[in-house]
Amino acid sequence: MEKKWFIQPRWVLGLILLGTGITVTTTFYGLSQFSTKGESPEVSPTATIKPQERKITALGRLEPLGEVISLGVSMNLNVDRVSQLLVKEGAKVEKGQIIAILDSRDRLQSLLDQQKEQIRVAEARLAQVNAGAKTGEIVAQKATISRVEAQLQGDKITQQAVIGRVYAQWEGEKKAQQATIERGYAQWEGEKKAQQATLDKLSAELKNAETEYQRHEQLYQEGAIAQSLLDTKRLTVETTRQQIAEGKANLNRINSTFSKQIEEANANLNRINSTFSKQIEEANATLDRIKTTGVEQLGEASATLNKIAEIRPVDVQVAQAEVESAIAQLKRAQTELDQAYVRAPMTGQVLKIHTRSGEKISDKGIVELGKTDQMVVVAEVYQTDIKQVKIGQSAKISSQAFSGDLEGIVKEIGLQVKRQNVFSNQPGENLDSRVVEVKIYLNPQDSQKVASLTNLQVDVAIDSPPNK
Repeated sequence: MEKKWFIQPRWVLGLILLGTGITVTTTFYGLSQFSTKGESPEVSPTATIKPQERKITALGRLEPLGEVISLGVSMNLNVDRVSQLLVKEGAKVEKGQIIAILDSRDRLQSLLDQQKEQIRVAEARLAQVNAGAKTGEIVAQKATISRVEAQLQGDKITQQAVIGRVYAQWEGEKKAQQATIERGYAQWEGEKKAQQATLDKLSAELKNAETEYQRHEQLYQEGAIAQSLLDTKRLTVETTRQQIAEGKANLNRINSTFSKQIEEANANLNRINSTFSKQIEEANATLDRIKTTGVEQLGEASATLNKIAEIRPVDVQVAQAEVESAIAQLKRAQTELDQAYVRAPMTGQVLKIHTRSGEKISDKGIVELGKTDQMVVVAEVYQTDIKQVKIGQSAKISSQAFSGDLEGIVKEIGLQVKRQNVFSNQPGENLDSRVVEVKIYLNPQDSQKVASLTNLQVDVAIDSPPNK
């Protein structure tokens, strides 16, 4: 048996070596035959290997040409609200098209109309100075002064009446709320006293019940009464104690409930005082504004009366300057009114709406615009591959968000190495890679295909020249 155990492995090993030799011989013969016929590349170490083309891959994002513009308003209107939003997301807009109208439009239109009136007044005054003073003009100007004085007096009386009404309403609501608080305190005190009286009564009953129980307990120990009578007395004590506990809970509940009611009533009183205080403050500010405006108008009217009494070259110059100043104010008012109409600074597409009708203008502006007719892929190419990228190279772009590949041409290569911003979220990915931004312009057909996919993450494959 031992001799047979050693002979068998040698026999198997011989078969394995024989099979390996046959396989090697056959393989070498096949390769030599293919090489002879020219059907496979030569394996000679001295043979010339044809350069293999490779692609530079990178992650990127879609952007409109020229990047995305956030359309807002000037600093003096950034606290305004949007009255009308005239576009929707995805809408195509032309340069100069009105995107939105601000709430301040009507106010600015009113100011513009006032400036137009000021020009007419200034021009009339200039003509009056040039024509010379007339008795009728002096009378008319005095009438204007009287009218301004009467209007000022009437406006002051009206506003003072408003202030009086607000004070009266404030006083009425304050008294009503204070009465509510006093009623709450009175009701609280009444219920608290009633409940305390109930507790006092129950305490007295408990004391009597405990005394009665102790007396019957002594009689029970002496054998004078039955167990059932003693149990009845004990039950009376326990019941009375339970009633006292419930009475105390009711008293606590009464205190808690009325405490909250008084707190809410005081809060309402504070709110009433705060609201009417603000109303009085605003009404007084309006009254001050009426007085200031009236005084200014009276001053202007009186100055005009003095001017029309005598004609001098300097008067003509002053009147002319007033006309020019009024025209300048009109231009300024027109400029401010134009700003209430938010217009598209370029032809493009509405990508995102940040502020809708009735909303205060967002810190991000009103809308975002982009030239989606020409979409650009911003590819983040690793700094180790950037030397292989040249202007004019073709590229293919793919993503799960659209079917097929997009085609484009490398148009711009960045001049800075940055941190990578676009990630694939694959396990083990280096999140601190250094990249150079390469801009690839898509062809017109592919631009239209992804015009609505701004900021989409895409995969980029740039054709690189073959290795030599």
